[in-house]
Amino acid sequence: MYRTYTCGELRISDVNKQVTLAGWVQRSRKMGGMTFVDLRDRYGITQLVFNEEVNATLCEQANRLGREYVIQVTGVVRERFSKNANIPTGDIEIIVSELNVLNAALTPPFTIEDNTDGGDDIRMKYRYLDLRRNAVRKNLELRHKMTIEVRKYLDSKGFIEVETPLLIGSTPEGARDFVVPSRMNPGQFYALPQSPQTLKQLLMVSGFDRYFQIAKCFRDEDLRADRQPEFTQIDCEMSFVKQDDVIELFEGMAKYLFKEIREVELTEPFLRMPWADAMKYYGSDKPDLRFGMKFVELMDILKGYGFSVFDNAAYIGGICAKGAACYTRKQLDALTEFVKRPQIGAKGMVYARVEADGNVKSSVDKFYAQEVLQKMKAAFNAQPGDLILILSGDDAMKTRKQLSELRLEMGNQLGLRDKNKFALLWVVDFPMFEWSEEEGRLMAMHHPFTHPKEEDIPLLDTDPASVRADAYDMVCNGIEVGGGSIRIHDAQLQAKMFEILGFTPEKAQEQFGFLMNAFKYGAPPHGGLAYGLDRWVSIFAGLDSIRDCIAFPKNNSGRDVMLDAPGYLDQKQLDELNLVIDIKE
Repeated sequence: MYRTYTCGELRISDVNKQVTLAGWVQRSRKMGGMTFVDLRDRYGITQLVFNEEVNATLCEQANRLGREYVIQVTGVVRERFSKNANIPTGDIEIIVSELNVLNAALTPPFTIEDNTDGGDDIRMKYRYLDLRRNAVRKNLELRHKMTIEVRKYLDSKGFIEVETPLLIGSTPEGARDFVVPSRMNPGQFYALPQSPQTLKQLLMVSGFDRYFQIAKCFRDEDLRADRQPEFTQIDCEMSFVKQDDVIELFEGMAKYLFKEIREVELTEPFLRMPWADAMKYYGSDKPDLRFGMKFVELMDILKGYGFSVFDNAAYIGGICAKGAACYTRKQLDALTEFVKRPQIGAKGMVYARVEADGNVKSSVDKFYAQEVLQKMKAAFNAQPGDLILILSGDDAMKTRKQLSELRLEMGNQLGLRDKNKFALLWVVDFPMFEWSEEEGRLMAMHHPFTHPKEEDIPLLDTDPASVRADAYDMVCNGIEVGGGSIRIHDAQLQAKMFEILGFTPEKAQEQFGFLMNAFKYGAPPHGGLAYGLDRWVSIFAGLDSIRDCIAFPKNNSGRDVMLDAPGYLDQKQLDELNLVIDIKE
């Protein structure tokens, strides 16, 4: 037996017990004739004591231990003279009588500490060492606990877990697929699933009423903080449901997880906000409602006074930052430069302070009388000490998105985006389609299996761009944590959808004939939702990125720097797969 206790288990009640521990050397300290070693495993840290006067040979052996050596020790538990209140085992220590080095270790390239000296690149290269750190390990323990609670909740609601295949056919309508060449079928390829969408719909046709899966999904997209090329969904589907049924059940899941994982009781129903309102008032389909700064449109107030930037604009809108009139000119100039960054794209920013006497002082004072500025102040319900920030542009949607970035930046600067505060809502009534300049056609905003709202179905023939979808996203703190829709279950309506999306009947049959044919054998009304497990864990852990709640993530270039993947295949493998590599410049 390598150990009788873990390194986080012993307490003052265990004094005088003889125990055996095993783990990694966190650090060692020599103080006179005594050597102290902190022994670490997944469960905690225990202090070991080696006394030169009692056993000089053993103490000399301990002095040769390096960081991250794997050792086994036997000794007696003793009450610690200098207690450490910061760790659960801080009242005791082990007086070591036997030491066995199980494996020596090279000095690690960074410190295995909560506040490590390792940068992102080096930690990703040596991820197996990074995972020894408490901070990262706790994220994975949180993830483990969440999957258990998810399964408990869904099981209690009558769902069954069904695994669907990872090697499927390519469906290029959406994000780019990762494809896998088939050796046994030369020239043909599997795709890794972007989601189990069509498969879970087939399970509904099969009568599996309520399905779920903690599913691996793959999308060949550019990366960002909340996106990896492979990610995990809590994927669910239900039969004989309408939108309210799905929302009610999965709002219940969110409340259950907050209570079980974060001990946060959410009692009020989540706000439901139409997509059009989210875009109008927040410039985003995932608004962060932990703070205000709702957009106010100013076209009727500020146009026509000789300021050409506003007079020629298709949209003028602003936000009011409470108590921020103290911003200096330097800070305001920095905000102007922020919105002019290429990734945001605004041409400039106008600001106005509400003075202590109620008057408004603006950067465009020469164009506007105080009477006009007071109308603007009233539109925001601004008070003395408030700061109004205004953007304009010739494209309303684009300018609102720029204003959204400014709003989030002000939320950050004013400390309004507290990670221990949670604001959840449903965004509903999404457009069914969006125009793609690249494709020159309408594209499905979610996916081509989303059901249009019943009252909008006649518009499919006359004005498809105006059709709204029976789709819904859950948003938490400005992050989309899940989304879904009621699905089409009628083969004729599904064929109509493919027609609007530019599919020929032959192409639709080639790619999705299996699903349309299945609908002809009695498909029930059905709908579902997929939560992003990685995103939920990152929110509960207070992380800015999903990367540290994934055991072995990819970097921002989609590479696994630890495994050095992706990599090249040797010629023998390429020949077996009938592949010829021709890399374009």
